Amino acid sequence: MDRLVDTALTAMRGAMSRQATIANNLSNANTVGFRAEIANATTRWINGQTFNTRAQSAEQVLGADMSQGTVTTTGNPLDIAIDGEAMLAVQADDGSEAYTRRGDLKQTDSGLLTTGDGLPVIGQSGPVTLPPYDSISIAKDGGIWIVPVGGDAKQPQQVDRLKLVNATGSQIAKGIDGLFREVNGGALPDDPLASVTSGSLEGSNVNATEMLVQMIEASRAWETQVKMIDTAKQIDDGGARLMSLDG
Repeated sequence: MDRLVDTALTAMRGAMSRQATIANNLSNANTVGFRAEIANATTRWINGQTFNTRAQSAEQVLGADMSQGTVTTTGNPLDIAIDGEAMLAVQADDGSEAYTRRGDLKQTDSGLLTTGDGLPVIGQSGPVTLPPYDSISIAKDGGIWIVPVGGDAKQPQQVDRLKLVNATGSQIAKGIDGLFREVNGGALPDDPLASVTSGSLEGSNVNATEMLVQMIEASRAWETQVKMIDTAKQIDDGGARLMSLDG
């Protein structure tokens, strides 16, 4: 019976991980630039002193659906929709360089340029800090142009350029913080061909209807395993009763 229960248990753990991934996707259905997460399952053997006969399913989020989300025009000069497969470099909370598709940029009181969730945006020489300006625009190549306070509107100045990267040919993974990183801990090089569309935002690519269907499927899979464990208990109880009969 232990093999049947162990099989059901690892399937239930997988269903729980799948439900957590689906719930996270649904909660970010309206998050700018969000990429739907994909839970990857791997085999994890249970090591012992004898031959390995037990294996469990270990699931974690490594991949994501990289299909394009819907792009809408906002007219905000700090909003950008990243074209193609490029990504924007940001500084993660741990200080490392990470990548995102989120383009709702904002400026703090100190002039630091951040994403909508507060992560510093990386330019050509580190986090971007903007001086005071009368107007600002972001060019197709990610160049940040401003008209300084009291300056000539016909003579804007470039203060920095967003670091845009392309992961083609490199292996990246999505972390629990929603950011992408190079799996070996390195930094991706700047892509001179990457481009952005200013005054627009790319929405989440989560399909809410599909996620709800997957949630129902995961819930039914959980119920199936619960029934399997109940069946195993009934079989075990029946065997115990037979063993307790008088000779």
